[in-house]
Formats: sequence, C-alpha cells, structure tokens
Amino acid sequence: MSDRSDFEEAKYEAAVGNRVLVELGLATGIRAALGHCSMRVPGHPDRFVVKGRGYRVDTLGRMRPEDLVVCDLDGRWVDGPPYSTQCSEVKIHSSIYTARPDVVSVTHVHPDYTVLMTVFGKEIKPMSQEGANMVMKPMPLLRQTKTITTDEEGKQVAELLGNGESVLLLGHGAVTASTRSVQGSVMSMAQLEHQARLNYLAMSVAGRDHPFIPPELATAIGTGGRPPHIAEREAQVGGERGGGGLWAYFEEVVGSSM
Repeated sequence: MSDRSDFEEAKYEAAVGNRVLVELGLATGIRAALGHCSMRVPGHPDRFVVKGRGYRVDTLGRMRPEDLVVCDLDGRWVDGPPYSTQCSEVKIHSSIYTARPDVVSVTHVHPDYTVLMTVFGKEIKPMSQEGANMVMKPMPLLRQTKTITTDEEGKQVAELLGNGESVLLLGHGAVTASTRSVQGSVMSMAQLEHQARLNYLAMSVAGRDHPFIPPELATAIGTGGRPPHIAEREAQVGGERGGGGLWAYFEEVVGSSM
C-alpha cells in the first residue's frame, strides 16, 4: 500500500507514463515535447494531473511528479509549478474525463506509423496478437489536424471515443483511454502503433489489399481462460504473478532518475 497522498500517487503514475512514452519511442526526436499522459486523481473525480507547459526543459522524458499540473474538468489550471500552464490540448483530457466517469487515464501522442495510416486513409487491420482487439473494427477518426484547443473540439474527440478506448486524429496521431490505469492507456497506444507499423509494412510489400488476420482468428485471441496446468500452479502461489512485469521494468528504467 502506497503512503503517498492521492495527488502524489497520481502525479507519480502520470510522470512514469509520460516517460514510458519516450522509452517506447512514441515521443522522441522532434516529438519529444509533443503529447501528454494524464491520470484522474483517485478519490477526486473532478481533478486530473497531466503534463503541462512552461518548463525550462520541455520533454516527456524529463517529467517528474512535481512537474505535473492539476486541472479541473473544465481544463482550468488548479495547481502545479509556479511557472507552469496546462498543456495546449488539455481539452482532450477534460472532455473525456467529463464524458466518461469510468476513465482513469488518457494518453495522446503522435506516433509515426499511426499518423501515416490516418493520412493514407487506410483502415488498420489486425496483423499480430498484440493489440489485435483494438483494430477489430474500423477506428473512429477525427478529420482535423490542428491542435485541439476548444470545448467543441474536445467534445468531438470524446464523442468519437464513445465507450471505446481509442480515437485516431488525421495527421495528428491518436488518443487512448483506459478505465484501469496509466499503464492501460500508454500500452494501448504502444499496441496501436505496433499494429499501424505492421499494416504499413504489409501495405509497402503487398499493396493496400494486403492479407491480415481473419476476424474469426483475431476474435479468438485471448479467449479460453487459463489452462488447467497453469491455473493449478497459480493457485499454489496465490494467484497469477508477473502479469505486470513488463510495466514494472519500464517503471524501473524511467523511474531511476525521478
């Protein structure tokens, strides 16, 4: 059990999430300051923490818990470093948190292959296990490339998201939301970019009508429950262990300098 306050816990988790986006290659180079990961504050549903602006060194890879900005559901700055402001696209986060009380975390970045696929107008199809569930159906697309700054634009993103977990932005990346954790929204973005990359490679080799995993096989991914021989051992050790091991690794790597 953490001894941090609710706000400290949310700031720590969101800082890790922002840094992991860099570790995953989703916010590097000229995109190092582009994008933001946020988390709703536990016990305070009308507040969330998010990467802001106004930092002397502005990059997702340098975010520390104390750098995170607290905002309300209107996107107003509530608390944070004295030099800070909200991120330019705070309305993405505030609008989704308002429309979806179940959402815990929101991530927005500009991943290369996802951006390319939105411009090509090519539907992202399931090409591997990782993230296949995200692209089983055509993903909603906001046909706007400019920065999302107004209430109306933020609400458009939230409406397109609906009860789902991702929205594409034309030439501008994507938004992912999780009802579970920062890990959920960040890793969904990573899986989406993985699928987009494989689609791009397949399209480069085999054309726009390239093969993809058939729907019935993609639907079967992750079904069937735990095999008896594994469930038996999990019962012996007190449940499934190691399920978050990859995230724990990322947290260890990025958290060493926080």
